[in-house]
Amino acid sequence: MNQTNRIALRRRVFAAALALGCALGTANYAAAQTIASPTTPTLITPPAGNTAFLVGHAQGTQGYVCLPKGTGASWTVNGARPEATLFTSIIGQDFQIITHFLSPDTNSNGVLDPLPFGSATWQSSLDSSKVWAAVLNGNTIPAGSDPSCPNSGAIACLLLQSIGSLKGPTGGKVMTNVSFIQRLNTKGGSAPEDGCATSDDVGKQTLVPYTADYYFFRGNN
Repeated sequence: MNQTNRIALRRRVFAAALALGCALGTANYAAAQTIASPTTPTLITPPAGNTAFLVGHAQGTQGYVCLPKGTGASWTVNGARPEATLFTSIIGQDFQIITHFLSPDTNSNGVLDPLPFGSATWQSSLDSSKVWAAVLNGNTIPAGSDPSCPNSGAIACLLLQSIGSLKGPTGGKVMTNVSFIQRLNTKGGSAPEDGCATSDDVGKQTLVPYTADYYFFRGNN
């Protein structure tokens, strides 16, 4: 191996080690930090006694299926719900910190009963801990109705409450601290305007890209 290749290899190893150290350090950082959440309408604001401690910038898709409606058909949110990857920026680089998907709530906290077949899930990419959450009491506002949700035509902004959580396999608990989750600054993700109008379209499915900011709150006690 010549000198140039050795230097390039050392740089790649150093960069990988630095990235790994930053990613692992984020778990401890997330447990200790406080983040200023944007001012939001009361309907999607967590109750007093909860503080934002982590934010992830999401890139993902919202699933829809074409189902019968009246004499025609319309797009309906698919059971898959949003699926997304959440990132945070560390020293100018984006690192994956959370994945968002649908899964069975295997450690319910009793807030929602009965549980659906699958619940919105956020799993830490750092320690594999999970939180399940749901929109309760109609805590949603339409996109374009508030500065915290400015993009008209996008999917709604939400307040979700934890309905269960689970430590990671090695005891990690970043997500077990979560009490509420806000979905803000949504862009995209709404159902298509065409492709689902008649009975011939029933059964079609589509995935619509979206972005959003997810703010994670924990109780102050």
